[in-house]
Amino acid sequence: MFVGRQKELVELREAMHSDRKAAVLIYGKRRIGKSTLISETARDFEGIVIEHMCVRSSFDGNLALLNRDISLAMGLPDMHFSNLEDIFSFLSTQKQPVLIVLDEYQYLKESEKKGQVDSLMQNVIDHMAENIKLVLCGSYISVMKELLEEENPLFGRFTCVMHIEEFDYLDASLFYPDATTRDKIIYYAIFGGSPYVLSTIDTSVSLEQNIKKLLIRSTGILRIYIENVMLQEIGKAYDVRILEVIGNGKKKYSDIQSSLSRDNNGLLSKQLKNLSEMETIEKIFPINRPDDKKKSFYVIRDNLMRFYFTFVFGNDGVIARIGEDAFYRQFIAGGLLEFVSRRFEDVALQYFGRLARSGQRTDILDIGSFWYDDPVHKKNGEFDCVLRSEAGYEFYECKFYKNPMTEQECIKEEKQLEEIPGVAVAVTGFVCPAGFDFSSDRYRLINGDELFAMTND
Repeated sequence: MFVGRQKELVELREAMHSDRKAAVLIYGKRRIGKSTLISETARDFEGIVIEHMCVRSSFDGNLALLNRDISLAMGLPDMHFSNLEDIFSFLSTQKQPVLIVLDEYQYLKESEKKGQVDSLMQNVIDHMAENIKLVLCGSYISVMKELLEEENPLFGRFTCVMHIEEFDYLDASLFYPDATTRDKIIYYAIFGGSPYVLSTIDTSVSLEQNIKKLLIRSTGILRIYIENVMLQEIGKAYDVRILEVIGNGKKKYSDIQSSLSRDNNGLLSKQLKNLSEMETIEKIFPINRPDDKKKSFYVIRDNLMRFYFTFVFGNDGVIARIGEDAFYRQFIAGGLLEFVSRRFEDVALQYFGRLARSGQRTDILDIGSFWYDDPVHKKNGEFDCVLRSEAGYEFYECKFYKNPMTEQECIKEEKQLEEIPGVAVAVTGFVCPAGFDFSSDRYRLINGDELFAMTND
């Protein structure tokens, strides 16, 4: 079942149905839905469709497999082209359009010396016939991004570039449309926005059962996916304890360094940079101090990985000794609400981001967190959901309550905000999935129905 990605689908179809040649680059993390998007686009392609999966092999080995896939797609006897140029010269002679997909292109790219395959592909694209639509797709983000750098032979050759990212909270909810608003937020907070991950959720059983079956059990599908796919792919570039330290929170560089007991020899900086390029972690700054390195924090981008490192990582022995049921009760149940509450703040930020992108809030200039210093009370801190609009700063308190938020609670939160010197508040708002037991012209109130009433992209 294909869900979401409507904007990307339209853009890719336009490239595929163009009267001119097309060279498309698609990249994003593994199991994010890149191949599914391409296959969905290819369904109504009027012509020959050749889908080839590059493998970890030699260049000649990949070429042999590509020859086979071309023969199968065209219903022809086995053909043996000795190089890429001959393959594309043959495809140019076809009287109908040809869509050729080279999936996991990074394996083909790395099968020869650095830059060699990219140079061959440059020559192919430069001389490609009008009837050919070429798609290069890959999961190694840092490797695929190299194709966009000015010194790379393929720089400027692509007619369309698509960076496929995880679904946000709204698109993710398409996988569990009958769930309650509260459960939709919980599912997203734990499982994130990977289509593959979301497809493993069984909404006919409880959340607890899903967590036990998919994540706590050593043979759980998502446990295996995290440990043998997600972590293996980036294993050479980082110390796994970095992700353990960051966990479900926001950590400064100094916090990570001290937790790992590292000397300041530059290794940690390099590892954090690599993890950022792989989109495993993200470095965030308060919107009121965008260049203040002392106020920057690192977070794990993927909700599923956050959950794994917060609750599961390093606990194999405990799980084996006390069993899945006891482990869930003792190590997860008590901390689950706090975990989801922190991720709910991300949901609110995504909601405002959608408002801005859709044109419903044209006055929004920035979205994120806000850092404050309070010398009077000798403390500092951060507001996690703040907009910078044309009117000024808008502060939103996010409460993942089961019951509606009361007016007294809102007044109390507002007073705490007013006590902080130097903070100019243009709008005070509250986001609560259970709603509110009052209406107000004073506050901006956003309930769960409003969060999920938006149109999916």
